[in-house]
Amino acid sequence: MTIEVRVPTLGESVTEATVATWFKKPGDVVAADEMLCELETDKVTVEVPAPAAGKMAEIIAKEGETVGVDALLATISEGAGADDEPAATEPADADKPAGDAPAADADASGDSIDVMVPTLGESVTEATVSTWFKAVGDSVAADEMLCELETDKVSVEVPAPAAGTLTNIIAGEGDTVQAGGKLAEMASGSGAAAQQPPAGDAQQAAPAAPATGKDVEDAPSARKAMAEAGLSPDQVQGSGRDGRVMKEDVAKAAAAADTGPATTSAPAAAPAQAPRAPVPAEDASREERVRMTRLRQTIARRLKDAQNAAAMLTTYNEVDMTEVMALRTAYKDEFQKKHGVKLGFMSFFTKACCHALKEVPEVNAEIDGTDIVYKNFVHMGIATGTPTGLVVPVIRDADSLSFADIEKQIAEKGARARDGKLSMAEMQGGTFTISNGGVYGSLMSSPILNPPQSGILGMHKIQQRPMVVNGEIVARPMMYLALSYDHRIVDGKGAVTFLVRVKEALEDPRRLLMDL
Repeated sequence: MTIEVRVPTLGESVTEATVATWFKKPGDVVAADEMLCELETDKVTVEVPAPAAGKMAEIIAKEGETVGVDALLATISEGAGADDEPAATEPADADKPAGDAPAADADASGDSIDVMVPTLGESVTEATVSTWFKAVGDSVAADEMLCELETDKVSVEVPAPAAGTLTNIIAGEGDTVQAGGKLAEMASGSGAAAQQPPAGDAQQAAPAAPATGKDVEDAPSARKAMAEAGLSPDQVQGSGRDGRVMKEDVAKAAAAADTGPATTSAPAAAPAQAPRAPVPAEDASREERVRMTRLRQTIARRLKDAQNAAAMLTTYNEVDMTEVMALRTAYKDEFQKKHGVKLGFMSFFTKACCHALKEVPEVNAEIDGTDIVYKNFVHMGIATGTPTGLVVPVIRDADSLSFADIEKQIAEKGARARDGKLSMAEMQGGTFTISNGGVYGSLMSSPILNPPQSGILGMHKIQQRPMVVNGEIVARPMMYLALSYDHRIVDGKGAVTFLVRVKEALEDPRRLLMDL
């Protein structure tokens, strides 16, 4: 019996999608509800599961094709997969092909353990294997970390499901794996020795074993930083898990070490750090090719999409930080004693933006097709720099939170963002974003929108500048502010009004208390 696989309902007002990726090909056996392909619409990614178990018969809509709702995507031969499965699990006999016997023996022994890709989060269907911390043949304890996966936003650790020996690595470093896919195989108890793969397979499965004598592979960002600083791995002391070298460790080593001798040894060490694409011989020792992480690929794609889709414009102003700094100085010790968190500038800016968004709601809106969706709440995104790239954790209902609640959430989510522990849900649904380039010394910049949001505020460095106050020239702590906005929704008047209201609230914080 032939079963049709059709395009599911895509959402209100969405009538078509593009076939992004097929995860199965004709002839593959599929289980009921196993993901067959992924569709992309203007707003979301839609997964298409198998309606029943069977075997893929034909793919009608190829990758890259545009399909409408209920269009035919593929066909499945029902029951074909079910007929094939018993043959692999029946006891081995003389009539069975030799290749089926090991699988049957492994199942019968009960010692074979599969290491699977864990749940990656809502709407996240695939990840890249970043680092294997164990090699084939290594003994592992239950819950000991085996490898690390990278998704578009977060890193996911994969622990050992039980104690035993790692017998086979199926997905090597750099491979893309699907949610629920198989990463490796383990053997527990006495089955460990019997299921060791040939030496050639072990070498192929674990190409990342470092040549430096360490048990773990260094972070990709650290390898790149070492190459740029001219440091060899034995010159850097790792502070990460199991002695893994992180980017911050390289920065410390570069500041403390004499870089002259290290520069000389860098070309010899570089090939041991990561595989390189062929380059001209004269340039081989002066550059290194490092694959972009999934996070960096997502950042690049989203920023370019924002430039292509939005009519982006930036308006500027400056704010005198005297009153905010005085208020913070007066109450910071008492604030920390009572609430257990430091009083920073971000809570003032968050409050000021929430106040201004009430007066200029179009800055807190987004475009959906031919509609404008106004948000009657503020989910504030706070751009946070991490060792692997920029992420934007979201503080929900920031307009109803106190200064202390805002500071606590910023501190807690910022720390977890730097550790790569944020979930996808914590980085979705923002309605407006604040980006503080001032912590890195930026004096002026034009932030890029975070789609589908229509506004982003850029904070910058506080710098003493001469200002005319009451006819006299005095030094004041000044900060440039930049508001980038989508001119399709926000007119110039609204953008300028928003920035002026933020300026007024910061220069006289009492306005926030009086709702002025």
